[in-house]
Amino acid sequence: MGKKNQNDKSKSIHDILPLDLIHIILLRVPIRHLARLRFVSKLWCSLISDPDFAALHFHHSPVATKACFFVEKDTMADLVYLDDNNASQKEVCPPFQKKARSGFLVLGSCRGFILLHRDPHFLVVWNPLTGTSKRISYSHIVHRSKPPAPWIAYGVYLHGFGYDASQDDYLLLVAWCDCKGQYHLDCFSLRTNSWINLDAAVPKLLGRHYWHSGGLFFNGAVHWVPFELNDYRDAIVIFDLKEMTFSTISAPEQLSCSCPSVALLGGCLALSSRNDDCRKTDIWVMKEYKVHSSWTLYQIPCKDFRPLCLSSNGDIIGRGYIYCGKTGYFIYNVRGDLLRHFKNLCCQLSYRPNTVYTASLLPLPSDIKDKDNKKKMKKEIGHQVHHEYFEQPDVAKG
Repeated sequence: MGKKNQNDKSKSIHDILPLDLIHIILLRVPIRHLARLRFVSKLWCSLISDPDFAALHFHHSPVATKACFFVEKDTMADLVYLDDNNASQKEVCPPFQKKARSGFLVLGSCRGFILLHRDPHFLVVWNPLTGTSKRISYSHIVHRSKPPAPWIAYGVYLHGFGYDASQDDYLLLVAWCDCKGQYHLDCFSLRTNSWINLDAAVPKLLGRHYWHSGGLFFNGAVHWVPFELNDYRDAIVIFDLKEMTFSTISAPEQLSCSCPSVALLGGCLALSSRNDDCRKTDIWVMKEYKVHSSWTLYQIPCKDFRPLCLSSNGDIIGRGYIYCGKTGYFIYNVRGDLLRHFKNLCCQLSYRPNTVYTASLLPLPSDIKDKDNKKKMKKEIGHQVHHEYFEQPDVAKG
């Protein structure tokens, strides 16, 4: 009897569950926990690190892990995780030298990657969960851009970051103005590792306003809004990454012109702006994309409220300031009732919208190995399974 119990204890999880079932279970594990499970064994590390598994988990995971990402101390950043009942934060160090003289600017996010700007003239695409990063220089643009600014992260210049599913490619956009006042658009492809000039696509309206530099990626396109709305028409500028063309969306006629911001709420495009009475925030949600009549108004009794995402119950999660002195992250229902106030979390209140980051294990195109090599690796790992995990169960337990 004692010998039988001893044998049962020596069994690993691979003796009990088939690999296919383990694969199905891991696909349902929240991404924050999944990253740690890579260290259970070599087999699990190989399975979770596989690009195909990462893609399946990103598209089919029942619960997406969302976090508010913002700069804290110029050289450090925070991920604030929010859901219906809990909140937590994690300090992360961007892939820069610790002794760097200048801070960085967050310009957007897409599929688990964050786009950062760092002086003097380079961009970085970074996955905080996996640590994967790629540095892209735009010095060739800086030398031709309008003085006196030696950078293009502020003012009328635009940045965009998105994913073109038709080409399985991540694209970086930089709109800039030369010394003659002419506007240009350059696009960097991570798959080809090269810059493409798209000047022919630049609309004249880019020169009208000062824009929020970082755009919002949604529905295969990047979206920008200006700091101040002079006209509700053509309020949102869109660049379609597949067609490589610009278009616009008109805002609701009743939208306040004071520092609007764009967000994604429950799979719908949304605009938020401080109400004229300065004690409320108007949130307009476009229920049907590019259908102007589908704009729907929700009012939140919170000053300078910036919506971030929706909870699993459909409530609005955001950060802001209430007239009675409360700051931080709040959860409101669509009727404007305050459901939760998270007090003890880092909260950045500024005109620049916080970036909402959706965690993933997805690799950059340059990190995806050749399919033949990948199949060969899987075959080799399969031959090693019996030796590594059945004959040496202590390794699997570790």
